[in-house]
Amino acid sequence: MQSSDILPVVILPSLKWRGILKMIIFIPMKKHIITSIILVLCCMANMPGANAQNIPVIPQDPQMEQQIDKILSKMTLTEKVGQMTQLDINLLLPNMQAQMMKLISLSQEDLEVLIKEHGLENEYDAADLANKDKLRQNGFKFYQLQQQIQMKKGVEFDPAIMDSVFVKYKVGSILNTPYTTAQSVKQWNHIMKTIQDKSLEAIGIPCLYGIDQIHGSTYISDGTLFPQGVNMAATFNRDLARRTGEVTAYETRAGGIHWSFNPVLDMGRQPAWPRFWEGYGEDPLLASEIGREVILGMQGADPNRIGKDNISACLKHYMGYGVPFNGLDRTQAIINDQDMREKQFAPFLEALRSGALSIMTNSSTINGVNGVANPILLTQWVKEDLGWDGMIVTDWADITSLHERDRIASSYKEAVKMAINAGIDMAMVPSSWQFCIDLKELVEEGQVPMSRIDDAVRRILRLKFRLGLFDTPYTVIEDYPRFGDPAFAALSLEAAQESIVLLKNEEGILPLPKGKKILIAGPNAHTMRGLNGGWSYTWQGSGTDRFTEQFNTILEAIQNEFGSGNIIYEPGVLYNEQGFWTMEHEPEIEKAVAAATGADYIMVCIGENSYCETTGNINDLHISQNQTDLVKALAATGKPVILILNQGRPRVIADLVPMAKGIVNVMLPGNYGGDALANLLSGEVNFSGRMSFTYPSGPNGYTTYDYKVCEARSPIDGPYDYFANTHIQWPFGYGLSYTTFAYSNLKTDKTSFIAGDELTFTIDVKNTGEVAGKESVLLYSSDLYASLMPDNRRLRAFDKVSLKPGETKTVTLTIPAQDLAFVGQDGKWVLEEGDFKIGIGDQSLMIRCSQTHKWEQPNRP
Repeated sequence: MQSSDILPVVILPSLKWRGILKMIIFIPMKKHIITSIILVLCCMANMPGANAQNIPVIPQDPQMEQQIDKILSKMTLTEKVGQMTQLDINLLLPNMQAQMMKLISLSQEDLEVLIKEHGLENEYDAADLANKDKLRQNGFKFYQLQQQIQMKKGVEFDPAIMDSVFVKYKVGSILNTPYTTAQSVKQWNHIMKTIQDKSLEAIGIPCLYGIDQIHGSTYISDGTLFPQGVNMAATFNRDLARRTGEVTAYETRAGGIHWSFNPVLDMGRQPAWPRFWEGYGEDPLLASEIGREVILGMQGADPNRIGKDNISACLKHYMGYGVPFNGLDRTQAIINDQDMREKQFAPFLEALRSGALSIMTNSSTINGVNGVANPILLTQWVKEDLGWDGMIVTDWADITSLHERDRIASSYKEAVKMAINAGIDMAMVPSSWQFCIDLKELVEEGQVPMSRIDDAVRRILRLKFRLGLFDTPYTVIEDYPRFGDPAFAALSLEAAQESIVLLKNEEGILPLPKGKKILIAGPNAHTMRGLNGGWSYTWQGSGTDRFTEQFNTILEAIQNEFGSGNIIYEPGVLYNEQGFWTMEHEPEIEKAVAAATGADYIMVCIGENSYCETTGNINDLHISQNQTDLVKALAATGKPVILILNQGRPRVIADLVPMAKGIVNVMLPGNYGGDALANLLSGEVNFSGRMSFTYPSGPNGYTTYDYKVCEARSPIDGPYDYFANTHIQWPFGYGLSYTTFAYSNLKTDKTSFIAGDELTFTIDVKNTGEVAGKESVLLYSSDLYASLMPDNRRLRAFDKVSLKPGETKTVTLTIPAQDLAFVGQDGKWVLEEGDFKIGIGDQSLMIRCSQTHKWEQPNRP
């Protein structure tokens, strides 16, 4: 090739196009061919959206798209609107309220016959229920009785309502569990067959059915539950997360269900928020990594063809839902542009790039804009910028909230128009078909374009095709022989053990020796409800004893591990299970104090009873007064106290911390949490959990580990100067072990770098103690100076290693240099020239970015 055949490189706006052009230019070609290629590439590079951002995150299947177009072309407007509608299954059942009123009106004799008929004599007293003077306080008992009767009778559908839903309104999706209570896998098979048969008969399109399986088979009564999200994040274990996703998918599919409303990617950055425990901690990277693994476990490797053992994920709640300004559920968040793009969006971006097929919206508002009426976030950020072709569904009655709660829309019909035009594809209505009527009218009036309807329905049909519903509308338990497998229980136990965090171990009080007397006290000592939390068999996690008899409470697990004869149980404080979740019975602290006389150790299990969503709103982050008084009274006996924290969010206990020799944070570890704790307290298993959030020491002024540098009271000397901020009880990433680890020899392959580089760091980690242990190795970066005030530090990579006593391993952590970028004042990603401090354990080193780079794309590649 002659030099005259080589043309100079044309400057293109994208690094990607420059790279392609560079490769082409040095291929021997005729000059006119090269010129043509350059012209084509220049045109492509300057087309709207022509950059790496618009390569679809899920490549489409052309044959599938043809099938979708064929069905869509034959659908009426009524059928299209029906596909966009999602109703609660309880709408399809006989009226629960009418049945309750009938039950309440029964005489004592009739109640006795009914209770005996259903084998519930040991649970209900007909004379007590028939006492009209106690009608108000017995309301919850009647509700539970009605639920249990329905469970024993099996789910029955109302034929007339079924016709209205499927024949008249052509509804395309159903959600929830009957009577908000878990059903057996066999019952689910019956439910799904009934619904799918009706949908196919009436519409010719299978129904998309979704439930909240957020920590395992939460609504399948004989399935496997795992620790809640806040615990899974504390494991810092990607493999565990993926395997729990696989089991959740397998058991959900065994029930015939193909869509679950999880993972929860709302980060826990507001400790008062009642849904704090559902997500994967406070850090964007940790939430992204754990969330991605759960998705891959649920969906499998190919999002276009979800396998028979897999289900679709649904990311929630997109986005910013987890940081309400006042800490109350479904109230306004105020989020700046930088935090929105850098932190709130990060877990969702990683999930979408990993193939997540659906999104559920934020039930609240961000900066005054409702989550279902935000075209920038719904349409621009995910559908346009990412070329994502999945489906967006609202949360429960969110379109109604646009009108009734937020007063953004002047009528329900106006709210429907705003939501659909903003990018909502499916409305979780959930208990009326008025949405169908209003949306059809809006299209006929020209207020919602048919193109928007077709786009939404195409996305819904695409999800149904990807799930294989047209070929296999429902599955049955007989094809899933591993349902409830002992290996799944073992996985749940393993996850619980790795999630529990040792916060204090003064004078090495733990592990506890065998043969000593232990007093067990506190309201969380003997409750499965407390270990599981909300979304466990029932929405609130209450009334679940009938599902958990085979599992061990903390008390029962400690008795099994240390011997019943060595355990004294005197709770002192108990929750009132017949009242609101915060209610406690009149305390009997003096009984617990008296029982302490015969004990060598005192274990006080405190925290919260289960709750979910808005029900969990509180006005004080402190632990309850009764529990505070109990701990103080027991500490005054002089016996060593071990605090067990069983709670969904960090309740303030700063005045109790000095009184305890040992403190363990179990959070919400699931059905095997009691066994896991017993194994850890005895030393059979070593602690390896790390805090997935920052634990505040007060109810005000709390912060996160990545706070802005101006918030620190004193200079940060090193990565282990966790306590620079005065409002922190325990920091993110903190956690003790029965062994010790030493870090040394931190190295990097580049001390100077540019935006396109990959940075590799190595460090030696040695177990310097006498027992085996697992260590989470966390790599942090600190941008020393930046054009916008930098964060204190950011987690950039992590790994978890197992080490025998005396063993050393070299851990390698790699990060793209672009991960050190931030969103600048102009809203664009920028990596600025300057110095960065990298810290792992007590080791640190400096690296330098030698050249500033700014990205024009909204998301870095």
